[in-house]
This record gives sequence, structure tokens and C-alpha cells, in this order.
Amino acid sequence: MNHSLDALFKPSSVALIGASAKEYSIGNVIIKNLIHYGYKGKIFPVNPKEKSILGLKTFRSVSEIKESIDLVHIIIPPLSVPKEVENCGKKGVKVIIINSAGFKEMGKKGGKIEAEFLAKAKKYNIRILGPNCQGIINSDPAVKAYCNFTFSYFKPGHISVVAQSGGVGQIITQALHDKGTGIRLYASNGNASDISITEIIRYYGKDKNTRVILLCIESIADSKEFVDAVKEVVKVKPVLAISSGSTEKGAEASRSHTGGLASGKFMETMFEKTGILFFNSLDDICNAAIAFSTQPVPKGNRIGIITNTGGPAIIATDELVKNGMIIPSLTDKIKKQLAKHLLTASSISNPLDILATADALHFKKAIKIMVNEPEIDCIYITFVTPLFVDCVSVAKEIETISKAYKKTIVCNLITDKKVWKDTVDELYKGGVPIYNFPETAAKVLSAMVKYNELRNRAKGSVIQFTGIKKNTVKKILTKAKSQKRNVLNASEVFEILKAYHIPVAECYLVVNEKEVIKAAEKIGYPVVIKADSRNIVHKSDKGGVVLNLNNVKEVVTAIRKIMEKLASRDLKFFVQKQLPSGKEIIIGAKAEPGNGHLIMFGMGGVLVDLYKDFALELSPVTDAEANRMIAKTKASVLFNDYRGMPGINKHVVLEIIQRISQLVCDFPMIKELDMNPIIADSKKAVVVDARIICS
Repeated sequence: MNHSLDALFKPSSVALIGASAKEYSIGNVIIKNLIHYGYKGKIFPVNPKEKSILGLKTFRSVSEIKESIDLVHIIIPPLSVPKEVENCGKKGVKVIIINSAGFKEMGKKGGKIEAEFLAKAKKYNIRILGPNCQGIINSDPAVKAYCNFTFSYFKPGHISVVAQSGGVGQIITQALHDKGTGIRLYASNGNASDISITEIIRYYGKDKNTRVILLCIESIADSKEFVDAVKEVVKVKPVLAISSGSTEKGAEASRSHTGGLASGKFMETMFEKTGILFFNSLDDICNAAIAFSTQPVPKGNRIGIITNTGGPAIIATDELVKNGMIIPSLTDKIKKQLAKHLLTASSISNPLDILATADALHFKKAIKIMVNEPEIDCIYITFVTPLFVDCVSVAKEIETISKAYKKTIVCNLITDKKVWKDTVDELYKGGVPIYNFPETAAKVLSAMVKYNELRNRAKGSVIQFTGIKKNTVKKILTKAKSQKRNVLNASEVFEILKAYHIPVAECYLVVNEKEVIKAAEKIGYPVVIKADSRNIVHKSDKGGVVLNLNNVKEVVTAIRKIMEKLASRDLKFFVQKQLPSGKEIIIGAKAEPGNGHLIMFGMGGVLVDLYKDFALELSPVTDAEANRMIAKTKASVLFNDYRGMPGINKHVVLEIIQRISQLVCDFPMIKELDMNPIIADSKKAVVVDARIICS
């Protein structure tokens, strides 16, 4: 099953099993779409009860069709699908789109039917798109394949879309259509029983007329395959993504800080690791896709702003700066050049206000001077269309410069698009992306810059630490499993951490008052006592943590108070050395079944849930990714030397992050891991509390 997807996206012939004369049926609509869109291949309706459908001769079965068939639509009840797949196999069909629903999405019975038709497809080397899917669209004038039952007839473009959800895919493609933008390829693969999102993205990546890929995804079956494949694609063209269903109820059920905070963050984190640009808004992703499809990727974040009206440029500036863009001051040399060619009252700075009375020549000179400035990477234009200016000529100048220079240009066009239709059409023709609002255009430009940063960031390498004691960890986890325990006790957790050379505070797990006193004296005062029980998640909230105990009397008092508050059968006491104060951080891991672990780093302690200042990476974590995790937190400034206060030893912390990544990669049965707090200072970082929950 290694042939390409050409037969799916460039079929020379299409047959429809389940073609219908009923006007509003899917088997009728797909034929209408193929005819209306101008499909260049041959169409073969298959229906044993009709002689012709929409003027096309029908066939009783695919076996009656004498010519070869690349692609077949199946639009019949689920129980009949395996038999028809078999018939297609005997006919030599290459690809089948199963539009019908009622398979694994409906439960075991449907899943059994899906498994049956997949086995037959594999037997005949047939690829399957779906079931429970819309199909594909190829706008290429040489193909014009509308193998789909949706209703927007797209003009050719350079945006290729792949969506798990056909409904969301339709919203996206309709929005692009309404914004005056064409698409290149479209696919919605439904249940993804065979042809995967990953394969489709890889195919789009090799399509020379696809300039940007827009992805809508709900889940991923194999994140490693996805990450490896898409990493190669994003090197040559942008991939933009939006994910639905990202708010998980799993956060409520998690038994650790990491588990709760990381729930629902997997897709976003995987996109970040891959180099995919992630969006939370359908409108934002469509707006960005339009710019990526027509403009070069920016080489930096320095923006030159040109406007013929002041207020919108100020709004744009605020949005750009908020997103990390730089609005550089103009050099004296540029100011002199601009002053020579612009109206006397123009504001010669960045933003550059050339006034509402500026004509095409003023725009031309302003844009050319800005474009040729090495310290400016992108041009942002706000263009209001005054009645007293030849706005079509202005648009032509913007278009000409956009085509001639390899710098990104986006435009906030403030106009009545019906009255100034010629102006709008001129900008569209020149591939200049236009937006109604200044903040929209600013967001788009910021997104393009971010993609450039993602593409060019350091990848790093995964370090495999030696000298670890995997057998120690294996014995502990095996013992817990045999005892049907999924929550490890404190001493087991610390043994696992020590096996991976993760620094932990000196500690003992004991069961009674006498042993507590003995452990405290062995460690040396001051000490900390913590309750340890499978039933206690957040010990400090329950009064199960007592700090700074300096003698036997204080220890005994603390023990008795804990026993009064926490009457648990498995209650034990964890005795630790009281460490000097430092920065409190958290490092943890949360399993994503079948897709590795999310590794978390952030500000720790009791306020971790309040501030939620953390960064995530998908295992395995490279050294460069670990560095970025620290840098992405809001508290990162405090982890450096700050106003006379020493920072943390980043080398040690980075190593702990990578060792935890290696631990959970070695032992994927670890469901949740929390090290909170880790006390870090300029010399060391030591784990003082930790929790491990296994699946």
C-alpha cells in the first residue's frame, strides 16, 4: 500500500456506488458537483435501478464498467460496504472514498464492519479515505475534481486544507471563499480508517502549487509518525493548525498538579514541537492562511508601518508590540529621503503617516524606501480610500511593489468594498492580503513572523544519560502492579528519582512516632514532616506538611496533630531535611496514551495552580527544547540574576527536565509524575516532594 495519493486527488475516472436520481441525496449531489465544477475525467454512476442519472449512463455494478477506474465513492448502507470493496478490488480500483457513516464511530458492531472492509481493501491494495467523510476537492484546472458533497465552488488557489471534522472543514473553506480566496486541495478523512492526516500532509508538502497547509484535527493516532513527517514539511512550507476538543474533563480527575494543568494541552504542545503554527480561532487561521498563500515568509520581526490615517496605525502598533514585534526608529538618512518625496505635513517616523491626501506617487515612494531599508523585515500598510484620491492607482503601486520585492506586505484596507471594487480587485490580483481591521492585519503579520521563528529555532538533540538504574525502577513498578497499587509511596518515588540521578533531599519513610524521632535525629535538625498516603493528594492543603521542626518536642507535637487531622489506614510519615530557601519550581510529566508524555516545567510550590505559569514539551525532550521551556515561563526573569537576587542553576534544572523525559520514555506506564516543589538556587536544585501515579 505504498503508491501515492494521486489516484485520490487526481483521478482520471470516478465511479459512484450508490449514485442516485433523488435530487438532494449525497449520491446525486456528488455527481452534480463533479459536473458543475467541470471535472475533466469520466463519471460512472452505479445504480441497478436507474438507466441514467443527470444525463449519464448508469451501470448495475462496477464490474460492468469496461474502462479502468481510479476512484470510487461508496454511498450505501454499512452492511453492504465490504462486498462492494471486494468488487472494487476485483475491478482494480485504486482508491475508495466511503462517504457512508455507521462504522466504528457507532460502536462495536460498526467497528466490526469497518475491520471487514479494511481487510478486503488490504487484500487488493486499495486505499480507503473515510468512512464517515466528505471526500476531496482538487481545484487544479487540469483536474477540477469535486469528489465531495459540500456546496462552495472554489476558484484555484494555493491553500490546501485537511480536516478530520467535515463540518469544521466546511466552515474554513467557506470562510476562505467568502474572503475572496481560492484553495488548492481539500480532504476530510472522517474515521481515518486507512489514509491518515499525516499522509495527506506529506502529500500536500510535495505538491508544488500548495504554498500553505491548513489543518483541523481532533486527535492523532501516532504522534511520533506525525511529528517526524510534518517536521520535514514545515521546513519548506507553513502548516497552520486548529484543534477542537482541547478542554478535557480529565483535569478534574488528575491526581497531580501536572496532570491537572497539562490536561487538554497535548495537541497544542505537539504542534509546537513539530513547528506547526497553532491557532485558537477559525477566523485567525483563515486570515493567516491567506497571507501565507500570497506573501513571502518574513525574515525577521522588524515592522515598517505606512498609513494614510493615524488612529488605525496606533491600534496596529499596539497589537504588533504585544505580539513581540519591533517597530524600529527610522534613520536620519531614511527620514531625509521620505521628507523629500512626501507631503510637508507628513509625520516622518515609524509609523509613517503620509496623510489622507497622499496619492499613488506618495505611496510608491514611501513603500519603496521602507522596503529597501535593511533594518525593516516587513511592511504593514493602513490604506483608507478617500474620495479625493485615485485609489485604484494607489492599489496598483502597492501591487507592483509587492510583486517586485521579497518582503512581506499586509494591508488594512478601510473602505466600502462594493464602492471601491476596482481597488479591492487590484489588490487581490497582486496577491496583497487585505483585512478590515488593523488588529487583524497585525495578528496575521505576527503569526507569519512566529512561523519564521519556529522554522529557524534550534532543534537540539535528545541526550541519553548513562549510569541509570533501570532495574531498580522496574522492580518498584512491578511490585506496585502486583499489589494492584497505582499510587507509589514516597520512598518508592524517591528511589526511582535517585535511580535516574535526580537530586532529592535526604529523607526517610517511617510508620510511627518513635521512628520519626529516630529519623529526625539521624538527618539532623531542622526537619520537615509530611504525611504519606494514597488517599491524600495535596498534603499541605490537609495540614499534612509541617516545616522547620527544630527538636524532639516539636516533632512529637507535629506528628500528633497530623494523626488527628488525617485518619488514614495507610498513613506513614516522610521525614526530610529542611532545606535553605530558594526558588520553588515544578517539573512533571503526564502520559498521553499511545503518544508519549507531556513534560512540564514552571513556577512551583503551593501557588502553582493559582498562577499556572508553566511550559510544556512532548517527550522525548531535546536540550534545546528544555531551554525553551524555562524561557517561555513568565517567571523566567526570576530564574536569572535579578535586582541583586541570584537566579537558579539552569544547568542542573535542564538536566532534571531531560532525565525525567528519559524516565517516562523508558517507563511509559508512569501516568502522572509530579516533583513539586523543587528548591533551586544558584548552586543546586533538589526535589523535596514528589508523586508518581501509574496506569
